[in-house]
Amino acid sequence: MRPLSKRRTFLGLAACTGLLLFASSASSNAEYPSKPIRFIVPAPPGGGTDVVTRQIANALGSSLQWTMVIENLPGAGGNIGLERVAKAPKDGYTIGMGESSNLTVNQYIYKNIPFVIDRDLTPVSLIAKVPLVLVVSAKSPYRSVADLVTAAKSRSLMFASSGNGTLAHVVGELWKRRAGLDMIHVPYRGAAPAMTDLSGGQTDLFFASITAALPMLQAGLIRALAVTSTERAPALSDIPTMSEAGYKDIEAAVIFGVVAPTGTPATLIAKLNHEIAHSLQQPGLRKSLLELGAVPDSLGGSVETFAAVLKEDRLKWSRVVKESGATVD
Repeated sequence: MRPLSKRRTFLGLAACTGLLLFASSASSNAEYPSKPIRFIVPAPPGGGTDVVTRQIANALGSSLQWTMVIENLPGAGGNIGLERVAKAPKDGYTIGMGESSNLTVNQYIYKNIPFVIDRDLTPVSLIAKVPLVLVVSAKSPYRSVADLVTAAKSRSLMFASSGNGTLAHVVGELWKRRAGLDMIHVPYRGAAPAMTDLSGGQTDLFFASITAALPMLQAGLIRALAVTSTERAPALSDIPTMSEAGYKDIEAAVIFGVVAPTGTPATLIAKLNHEIAHSLQQPGLRKSLLELGAVPDSLGGSVETFAAVLKEDRLKWSRVVKESGATVD
């Protein structure tokens, strides 16, 4: 065969191979998902992360007929559940709901995490940002932030958190230092058990996500004193901000977002992002998330948007962790 003919044959085979690879990828994307998707929640049932995950899973299931299997794997500030996501097969059939604590704070507060958070997990979609709310038991005598500060001058207050390294922990430590308070950190395995003990008076206060706090607030079991947003939260419009209470630098919001194992095909990440974004545009889900305390302009966005949010959040909380002195007890 002459050299030109060989070259044409090679180019033809290469083109065919490329077309076959493209067709295979497109076919795989079109057929996805062909089996249930495991949706890991690195927190116990009943907390804010669990509630948001179930909202998203239900929306995808009802609109697309996808089968979403939710698996709660709490512990180690969310590290246990997200490790399972990070080390899962990279086929799009295991995803996780991360949040600020385990996606941004943990890497600065835990010494031994069995995976690298920003290397082994890839962003899929931002879900929402939800401010924290400072809550106390409805049985307590505290009716303002000032009341807590006064009480801390005569005894040690016990502040609950949903776990070591969680945003509730870091913000509690930060406020403790800014206000010069005497407080003892009491970590729990999630927001739900922390809220239960708070309502019963076993602890004095808790910086909970609005999502986690709302059920007990609505039931009259706990009392809200202040929110950590820059402006009053729509879901708790009658509650002042920490800035209004005299602590303008205590601003924080939990970032909820879906992640997958790094190495999951980009086509599947894009499909997941597209379908989640579409679900977040549906009036029912949007209304529900806003009622759970989500900031209105934070719902959804591209993969790149979520990556940028995580980068900014990590920069912020790395500094705050250092300033607050928060450590894993």
